[in-house]
Amino acid sequence: MNKRHVFNKMVAAAVVITTIFTVPFFQQETDAAAANDLPHVTIVGMGGTITSTAYGRDLFQSYAPDKVSISDILKRLQPEISKIADVKVQELYNINSAETTSANLYDLSLAIDKALSDTEVDAVVVNAGTNIMEELAYFSDLTVQSDKPVVFTGSMRQSNTFSFDGEANLFNAIRLAASGETKCYGTVLMMNDEFFAAREVRKTDALRLDTFDGGRYGALGTVDENRIRSVRAPARVMACGTEAWKTPFDLKKVKREDLAKVEVVYSYTEASGLPIKALAEAGVKGIVTAGHGAGGISTDQINARKEAIEKGVVFVSATRTGSGAVYDTGTPGIIGAADLMPQKARILLQMGLTFSKDPEQIRKWFKSIGVPEFNMSGR
Repeated sequence: MNKRHVFNKMVAAAVVITTIFTVPFFQQETDAAAANDLPHVTIVGMGGTITSTAYGRDLFQSYAPDKVSISDILKRLQPEISKIADVKVQELYNINSAETTSANLYDLSLAIDKALSDTEVDAVVVNAGTNIMEELAYFSDLTVQSDKPVVFTGSMRQSNTFSFDGEANLFNAIRLAASGETKCYGTVLMMNDEFFAAREVRKTDALRLDTFDGGRYGALGTVDENRIRSVRAPARVMACGTEAWKTPFDLKKVKREDLAKVEVVYSYTEASGLPIKALAEAGVKGIVTAGHGAGGISTDQINARKEAIEKGVVFVSATRTGSGAVYDTGTPGIIGAADLMPQKARILLQMGLTFSKDPEQIRKWFKSIGVPEFNMSGR
């Protein structure tokens, strides 16, 4: 072999070696650029079953003291999730439904708005306990001031059990949030491949994975792999891009301790008026009655309500049936909840009493914010 031939082989080898070492370098730059092009989603962690554990993989209804973080669940979604969004995590709380307070919800709403105020952040996903997720989502819907997508999710089974649904739910929630399809929808809840309006969604079963539905109104849409179908929208999308889209319940204007104390009283055959009397005496400012039929309550409760109204307590009349409306009749001190579930009417009454002392102003909010509807008549 002559010297020229040896030299040519050495040059060829050098080219190969250079290629081996330089391709990963450029690939890293390409990957970084691709990540910057992806939607930026922030997960605000609240805990819940999705970050809990069970005593055994087959014990779906038992809860062990150990918990994982939402970051741990997110790692299980790699590398697939990195092709959909650039995801960051803010672990705000890791608590269960029983531990959750209005102060926690206050912090959550402010955390969501703060995350979305970053021009680089396109959407927020919140993981939370499913027992009260419908309430958390509605609180967020009423108070978050940004119109960027906010998607709640969680799981019905613990993170170390068979058929853990948290991974799929979190993956699809991020996919939905990153798509931007729910911009100006307010807060939505995504579980079991379906997403629902915060106002309408309710938990319908204590144990089943398909527990959430939208009542008579149904789902807003579905997430089937990369096919997201939005088939309807909350009425507030009509005000998208205007100041009218926002609610007056901006929590940056109040303190935690300013949140009004509101309770729910359930009605049934021969229900006693004592709970209403006790709550009024304890200084509760608002009471929602979960009445039978179209808001009916017992005679004893009616008498106790009358006395409480004279003391300045504001009442909202809702139905325990889970469907149908209690229409407002303008009765002083009593506001109709329409078809808001009692637990959600409580949240709207809490916001109303926090931001106004005028019962008639609160009535207007119940008849507008509480009952959003499409009206194309021009009237």
